[in-house]
Amino acid sequence: MCEARTKLFFLGVVVLACGTANASYCGAIHFGAVQACKAAGSVCESATTCLKTCKQKKRVVLVPQLQTVQKTVLERVVEPKLITATRYVPQTHYRDEVYSVSKPVWETRTQQVPYTVMRPVWERRVKQVPYTVMKPVWETHTKQVPYTVMRPVWETHTKQVPYTVMRPVWETHTKQVPYTVMRPVWETHTKQVPYTVMRPVWETRTKQVPYTVMTPVWETHTQEIPYTVMKPVWETRSKQVPYTVHRRVWETHTKQVPYTIARPVWETRTKDVHYTVMKPVYETFEKEICRTVLRPVKCTKTVQICGGRWETRTTIKESCCGKKHGAAQRIMSQQRVWVPEVIEKQVECIRYVPETQTIRVPYTVRRMVPEHRVKTVAYQVCRMVYETRVKNHTYQVSRLVPEQHVKTVTYQVCRMVPEQRVRIHTYQVCRMVPEHRVKTVAYRVCRMVPEQRIKTHTYQVCRMIPEQRVKSVSYQVQRMVPEQHVKTLTYQVCRMVPEQRVKTHTYQVCRMVPEQRLKTLTYQVCRMVPEQRVKMLTYQVCRMVQEQRVRRVPYTVMVPFEYTKTVLCTRLVPKTVTCTVTRHVPRLVNECVPTCIPMASCGKVSALVTQSGKG
Repeated sequence: MCEARTKLFFLGVVVLACGTANASYCGAIHFGAVQACKAAGSVCESATTCLKTCKQKKRVVLVPQLQTVQKTVLERVVEPKLITATRYVPQTHYRDEVYSVSKPVWETRTQQVPYTVMRPVWERRVKQVPYTVMKPVWETHTKQVPYTVMRPVWETHTKQVPYTVMRPVWETHTKQVPYTVMRPVWETHTKQVPYTVMRPVWETRTKQVPYTVMTPVWETHTQEIPYTVMKPVWETRSKQVPYTVHRRVWETHTKQVPYTIARPVWETRTKDVHYTVMKPVYETFEKEICRTVLRPVKCTKTVQICGGRWETRTTIKESCCGKKHGAAQRIMSQQRVWVPEVIEKQVECIRYVPETQTIRVPYTVRRMVPEHRVKTVAYQVCRMVYETRVKNHTYQVSRLVPEQHVKTVTYQVCRMVPEQRVRIHTYQVCRMVPEHRVKTVAYRVCRMVPEQRIKTHTYQVCRMIPEQRVKSVSYQVQRMVPEQHVKTLTYQVCRMVPEQRVKTHTYQVCRMVPEQRLKTLTYQVCRMVPEQRVKMLTYQVCRMVQEQRVRRVPYTVMVPFEYTKTVLCTRLVPKTVTCTVTRHVPRLVNECVPTCIPMASCGKVSALVTQSGKG
């Protein structure tokens, strides 16, 4: 049953795949076209007359039908579940650890340390200090001022203007400045310094060394007898002889040596300086001018606004792919299309109309007035501050370390080997008799004996004694003396006459021009002179002695711990759901297809009509 439905469905799709065509069978109406219609049209066009007839044909049409079906879906279900988990808990344990500690052993020693002292030397210097003074320069400028209605008539007037000028007057003063000088005083001291010297003492000692000597004994025989001859064989042997060697070991030590330096400290001080500046004073006047003003006027205009809307359109396309049984396939698609529209709208706008107005405009004239001011000038003074510092001094100390050595001594030993012989004539036989002897050997041993000695050390100590002195310092003070002056000022008064003209306006501009000047300044410079000195320094040397100790060291062990917890588990459960589905069912329908019969075969018209009726 399913296979039959599938075949009918595909048959209907193939029939519907034929697109709309323009089939004209000798004046027939507009029908869906097929490829055979074109051939029939060509035949009809070639014939002078034709006969119209209708042929019955069955076609499969897909009819939509609603059906209720049941399908299975997976539903998600969450369930709690109890599980057992393991986590590791840290636990602290302790163990004994043996470690080495270096224990300091202090030894007191004495050493001569050279050091450098910076002695201050003051020098008086003079320098030229440039400074800038702003000098006012008046410049006269002219400009063309157009005016529309009022013509100015200028009248010249003169007036006396008194003003005051501050003239600087320099006065020289002298003051006594006390200061303190540190005068060095050297003192000679003597001290007794004990020290220890290791003196070598050589001792001569003797020891008894036993040894064996083989003494030959000769015997004479006159008959043939066997005899034994002792043949000497020399063997080389070696022995280990221990001896002691004193090796010199150098140790590097570091000690801190204090020394004093004079550090210059600069102090910033201030003083008041009088000076004169030109202060601008602004005066305001008024004049009448004509200007054009744009006045806003409201109006209305029509504006076209481009708009539109979205429309959904259905498009049917013919596809040549997958043709079956000579029919084309139709593809239906929907797409959104933007449809433009033009809308007219009334909009209010503002139009600007030119208009002439007469206004009074204020203008400003600048005049420079001298002003007396006081400013604070900062200068620096150098002061020497004595500071004690510490530097690290590295030195080496030698120490004799006894070392045990072993040397190999090679010596020879004579061993007598017996040899059997036979003589027929008279012979002598030598028999070696061992004889033990003792000899005295002398040797020397070196022993270090400590010896205490004392030496006299002469050294000098510098002591700084403050000494008060007074010096005379000359300085200058500037005093401003006011002077009264009178100047003649010419000014003009404008009377306005209505007329179209252009006037030339003359005005003065004050420009400040910098002017370079020089002044002589006396100051003192402190120069540090290095001076070499020597002092006795007593210091301690630390020698580290290894010492074994035991301590308890904690360490952490992770111990497993089981516990129970609840987790959420997700499970998919199948579920049957009823839904409505639209399906297309194929159905056969009858339709009439127009057929054209040419007049060349008019004898067979009745037969074709009969066949078409049967079909």
